[in-house]
Amino acid sequence: MGSGSAGEGDVVLATGKAFTTETSRREVGPITRVRGTRLVKTFGATAALRGVDVELLPGLTLVEGANGSGKTTLLRVVGMMLRPSSGSLEFEPLGPAATEVRRAVGWVSHEPLAYGDLSGRANIGLAAALLGLAADEAWRRVEERFELGRFAERAVRTMSRGQRQRVALARALVHEPSLILLDEPTTGLDKSGVARLLEVLKEELGRGALVAVVTHEPRVFDVFSPVRVELERGRVIS
Repeated sequence: MGSGSAGEGDVVLATGKAFTTETSRREVGPITRVRGTRLVKTFGATAALRGVDVELLPGLTLVEGANGSGKTTLLRVVGMMLRPSSGSLEFEPLGPAATEVRRAVGWVSHEPLAYGDLSGRANIGLAAALLGLAADEAWRRVEERFELGRFAERAVRTMSRGQRQRVALARALVHEPSLILLDEPTTGLDKSGVARLLEVLKEELGRGALVAVVTHEPRVFDVFSPVRVELERGRVIS
């Protein structure tokens, strides 16, 4: 796939990235540590990250800062959705920026990254199939856990913001990833939805996951005694 386009036997995700079904079936062990060293990311003349050093270990890390400070960019670089302009990433024990890292990542963005004309259930089943999981078994695993209910049988484009967020969370965690990256995960969730999210995160942390959260509601996550990384204009200040 050196040309960057999907070939025969490839599947293109809602993110636009292509993965081979052969790659999706590989067994990948858990990530136990992520270390970014002097990460720089520029967009033209704009520097979004300016020499960031960051370490993620099992537990919850809050990435904080004002709008435009580089929080989402950092998460996307760590999740290998953006290539840093310079600097290095190490995923222990997989090595530096290994392709297999993507299989170990669960990602929730501002947008649900789902196919709007497919049902929530179909989107979750597609994500599961790409990872070599049985769609029906994966659905049973997440249906109750995320309180998906009947709405998940509808097209995603007809759902409320909170319902789309539940589908996004279920899709991201369907394969029990060891590195979980959440960008404003409480967006659109009511009090019950937030409580369910916290319960799920408690379970994920209990099995040793590395969780990084970008949020404007940091107090919601204080129950986990998180490590805090604060960014300002693309630099870590605490």
